[in-house]
Amino acid sequence: MDWSIQETARMTGTTSRTLRHYDAIGLLPPAYTADNGYRYYDETGLVRLQRILLLRELGMPLTKIDEVLESTEDPIAALSEHVDMLGRERDRVERQIAAVTATIARLEAGEPLMAEEMFDGFDHRRHKEEVTQRWGHAAYESSAQWWESMRPEDRQAWKATVDQLSQDWANAAEAGVGPETKRCQELAHRHVQWLSAVPGTPANDPDGDMDGYVRGLAEMYVSDPRFGANYGGAEGAELVRDSLNLYLDAHADS
Repeated sequence: MDWSIQETARMTGTTSRTLRHYDAIGLLPPAYTADNGYRYYDETGLVRLQRILLLRELGMPLTKIDEVLESTEDPIAALSEHVDMLGRERDRVERQIAAVTATIARLEAGEPLMAEEMFDGFDHRRHKEEVTQRWGHAAYESSAQWWESMRPEDRQAWKATVDQLSQDWANAAEAGVGPETKRCQELAHRHVQWLSAVPGTPANDPDGDMDGYVRGLAEMYVSDPRFGANYGGAEGAELVRDSLNLYLDAHADS
């Protein structure tokens, strides 16, 4: 049995735009394309898509997902490894739930909190390690020092700027405007200006690879639901990515 792109999107909770993008970058080609231009996926494609979505949920960028998929030919062995990773993540979340539930119970009972049990399952180094892995230790240290040196009111103003940008992207996605529109290209300009203001990033470094950095981030917005949520979900994240890529294409020689 084969499934159309619309059926596949509906079954998997993704979007047709995402599936077309996966095809365009060679990550998930359809089994065939009908005369009417519709893409169709077979069982092999669905298994590959399941693996893509699993790795996406674990925070892996699409470029790395492609490497992982190509490195493992046996789908059963690969899926078994994914199950192990999901199991570890489930255990961590269950520990978090237990810790927070215990805190609620102690607060309701008027009992003293047990600090050593409150943070079981919480990894406060998670984002530090992620930033360091992606862009290096110097990038993390520079950004962290910049943030710590800011006055509380400056941090609040910075956060308000970021929140407004995210909301404007979400509003644009909800309005159904395209990445090529003036509205989205102006948002893309604001987005690049925002990224360029953060010390320690390639966008802030005159000798850094700003183009590659921004494109990589744009892809991560789509591949990582934690970031996509800032822009209203998958559709919003895709709009941000596509708008930023068009903006960078238009300013490649500037």
